[in-house]
Amino acid sequence: MRKSIIIGNWKLNGNQNMVNELILKIRQELDQIIVSCTVVIAPPMVYLERAAHALVGSNILLAAQNVDINTIGAFTGETSVQMLKDIGVKYIIIGHSERRTLHKENDILIAKKFIAVKEMGLIPILCIGETEAQRKSGSTYIVCAHQLDSILKILGTSDIFTDVVIAYEPVWAIGTGKSATPKQAQDIHKFIRNHIAQYNIKAAQEILIQYGGSVNSINAAELFMQPDIDGALVGNASLKADTFALIVKSCK
Repeated sequence: MRKSIIIGNWKLNGNQNMVNELILKIRQELDQIIVSCTVVIAPPMVYLERAAHALVGSNILLAAQNVDINTIGAFTGETSVQMLKDIGVKYIIIGHSERRTLHKENDILIAKKFIAVKEMGLIPILCIGETEAQRKSGSTYIVCAHQLDSILKILGTSDIFTDVVIAYEPVWAIGTGKSATPKQAQDIHKFIRNHIAQYNIKAAQEILIQYGGSVNSINAAELFMQPDIDGALVGNASLKADTFALIVKSCK
């Protein structure tokens, strides 16, 4: 049976005090409920080590929001997978829509990052999803399939979907307050699982596919009731400890 996962993506938010206070509050909130899913937070890169110290003694795991493809050398300003692993990071977000659009990351670069994360024994959180224009043109399934196939094409093996989290994030819903309906999200999650099954049935059954598109404490429970939705990649709502805890509580 798959164990759902809730990941709080803090994006470009925070300072030293906020990191300490928010983690403390999240820990206090989660101590008051039964947590039946894996809980992960992804603070900004500069605060990851501080977050790691603040998480000691808790069951909350640490994720990075990005990573470079290189391991060592003259790559000013970059951070390697080894460095992230060294400070306690277990998950790394790959191919987030904001990286694809704002930083022009293409499928080839995302696949190389995916490889780097897997080779170091960490877990990639591979983000896929369509823009509003692609949705309106009826291309949602085509876009999602292409983004998955681009990983398979470069790596050449279906085993790469073992120990991976897929985050379906409809780009048109991120940070807008809009959200796919539970049925819409379920249909696409099922499509993603079935698409992976064409290559590796066992991996498709075991892979965690989470939803990421303006998830909040109101819509979370109904989303998590869907058979192919294994949690959520949470943005703004993860910056409020009580709200984040309610989302975690909704995850059975």
